[in-house]
Amino acid sequence: MLFMVIERFRRQDAKAVYRRFREKGRMTDEGLVFVSSWVTADLGRCFQLMECDDIALLQRWVAEWSDLAEFEIVPVVSGAATAAVLDG
Repeated sequence: MLFMVIERFRRQDAKAVYRRFREKGRMTDEGLVFVSSWVTADLGRCFQLMECDDIALLQRWVAEWSDLAEFEIVPVVSGAATAAVLDG
C-alpha cells in the first residue's frame, strides 16, 4: 500500500531533520520502502511517498522522527489504478 506522508518541520527547522538523516539514515525497518520525496520551496514541509503492507512499520518510523516533525499520513492509489477501477 502507498502512503503520502506530509511532514511539517517543527520550528521550520529542516536543518535538524537533514542532520539526523545524515547521521542515522532514514531509520526505516525492513518492509517500509521509501519511494520518493519533495520539499517545499520555503523548507517548511516534505512530501514523502512510502510503501508498506504493515501500517505498524509506518507508525514506528513516524515515532522515530516525531520530535522533529509533525506527520499527516494519507493512503493513496496511483491515478492509473484509479482510472482502471473507474473504467471497469
